Amino acid sequence: MLIQNTYNYLVDTLRQRRQKLASLIDFPAILWSGNTNPRNFPANVFPFRASSHFLYFAGLPLPNAAIRLEAGKLELFMDDPKPSSALWHGEMPRSEEIAHKIGADAVKPMVELSVEGAATIAVQDAATWTQQSQLLDRLVLPQIQPTGIDLELAKAIVTVRLTHDEAALTELRKAAVVTVEAHKAGMAATTSAKIEAEVRSLMEAVIIAHNMTTSYNSIVTVHGEVLHSDRYHHSLQPGDLLLADVGAETEMGWAADVTRTWAVSGKFSSTQRDIYDVVLAAHDACIAKIRPGVEYEDIHLLACSVIASGLVDLGILKGNPEDLVEMDAHALFFPHGIGHLLGLDVHDMEDLGDLAGYEEKRERSDRFGLGYLRLNRPLRPGMLVTIEPGFYQVPAILNDANLRSKYHHVVNWERLSQFADVRGIRIEDDVLVTTEGSEVLTAALPNQASAVEDLVVC
Repeated sequence: MLIQNTYNYLVDTLRQRRQKLASLIDFPAILWSGNTNPRNFPANVFPFRASSHFLYFAGLPLPNAAIRLEAGKLELFMDDPKPSSALWHGEMPRSEEIAHKIGADAVKPMVELSVEGAATIAVQDAATWTQQSQLLDRLVLPQIQPTGIDLELAKAIVTVRLTHDEAALTELRKAAVVTVEAHKAGMAATTSAKIEAEVRSLMEAVIIAHNMTTSYNSIVTVHGEVLHSDRYHHSLQPGDLLLADVGAETEMGWAADVTRTWAVSGKFSSTQRDIYDVVLAAHDACIAKIRPGVEYEDIHLLACSVIASGLVDLGILKGNPEDLVEMDAHALFFPHGIGHLLGLDVHDMEDLGDLAGYEEKRERSDRFGLGYLRLNRPLRPGMLVTIEPGFYQVPAILNDANLRSKYHHVVNWERLSQFADVRGIRIEDDVLVTTEGSEVLTAALPNQASAVEDLVVC
């Protein structure tokens, strides 16, 4: 009975989603799931991950499948598994069974897929977008902006997916709970670990034990100044900070995204604690401001202002914090945006470029301190966003001759040198916009410096 109720809930949710889409477009849409990609020879493949747009409306990660959406109805196109596949993969469900689970109105083999007059969204794997282009007789590539009815479809999907329904939030909460457990495991393992990889392995073990995967390549590094570090061989030394940006993804594809930074020894140095508290103050101020109608860019600028003010108090920056933000001096140490949308993708719908992240008619700034802002919209109930301020000493920025010349009068370089043991600090949580304010889905993971220290040395 529980399994049947689960399927009924899934079917009802998917029907509601496609009805919302049908209210926004008056043409058919075909969404492909994508296929597996070989690592080095055809039978040795990377783990399959279905297109998120397909997942949102189909509900299940089905390789080499497509759905046709029109007037609120869904047709599933997929082939039954070959008899020989049972030897390698066991007995697989047939297409009719899958169609029943997702509430499809019809199910047909892939050869019967009709694309006339249909819009689509490019899938990331080359074999699929080549097929899309051939069948639709137009160029469909993930690297290019959609046009015509494809653009209309993309905008409609953004409208539907920008805010999360209850089924999505149930999955997102699951991902958040497991991610919190993973970070606690990483903290507890640090003092006995010798290299970054050991901490990473224990964090990801928690995720795998819950039958989930990581929602992105884990960042577990003593080089926090490398924003997307994917190396794990560095040794852990007592004076180091360890930055861990690790998130779980549920079986259904929904993501969490959390960062914590802690001292390898279990206790921050005085300089590390000073910078940590500045970053945390920005983090807390931003979350306190989140509510419907607030511009996300204003949340970002608040973080910039708090960081600039904190660095002035520490003697690293000189001048009025508002003036420093206006001239982008804060971006010497906080170059990225305050966060992004979160959902089926860790950077939700970012395969559509800025269509999802930016309100219509808004464009990215070319300012040093705003160019990496991934979200520029007023907040709405049901949106899930990350808040992730940081402080970094990135050599490519701080040693840039033009930047040093431009900001020489507002940076106390001698004072900055006293914070050499702070390569990078980031504090990130997943925040749901509610009707009256916000809810931090990852609040169970402490971020106060003393509480973080307790978790490391427990």
